Amino acid sequence: MIWGRDGAGSDNAAALMVLLAIAHHVDGETGIATLTYDALEEATGLSRSKVSNGLDILAKAEIVVRSPKGRSTYALTEYDQAPWGKLPAKRMYKGGAIAAFEDFRLRNQVELNALKIYFLIAARRDYETNTAHIGYDKIVEYTGVRRERIRAALSLLIANNLIHVEHYRTNSHPSGVSIGYRLVGVDSFRHMGTSGKMLDLEEGLL
Repeated sequence: MIWGRDGAGSDNAAALMVLLAIAHHVDGETGIATLTYDALEEATGLSRSKVSNGLDILAKAEIVVRSPKGRSTYALTEYDQAPWGKLPAKRMYKGGAIAAFEDFRLRNQVELNALKIYFLIAARRDYETNTAHIGYDKIVEYTGVRRERIRAALSLLIANNLIHVEHYRTNSHPSGVSIGYRLVGVDSFRHMGTSGKMLDLEEGLL
């Protein structure tokens, strides 16, 4: 998904916003969510046309199957196959809306980049540390986000309370510090503060 012309970029961002809302509502056994257009509009803050465009993109990419169990139902493809990512749900909402999307306007590429990186962090989260240990090179490889645009995307995720950034001592990085990314709301009790691995540095991005 790229930030193209004629609204393609904003539609791609809308698709990922809709995907998050659908993922939040899937049945644990079937991978199917039941959501009306009104509910998707409320959850994402998107217009009806943007929700529709986002669903078209997800269906074309074979990420979501429309109407597997009738009207207003959506199935995540290959739901029962590994690998999978764990997403926060309940605490992301204010009423029926995903709070982090309140300031999204779909006018800037940074929002699409941030959403792509958010899903990557979910997919790469290490169960033991509850953190995704992934450097800029891998972020570029997996998401297609240009290296010089990563910092702004991460800053947007931090500002919208979607991720935490944590620092680890390591011998594999020239600075002796490795950065990890943790999703806000996922296993909140497991982090460096509880594991005794906290590094006394100011939060930042390398």
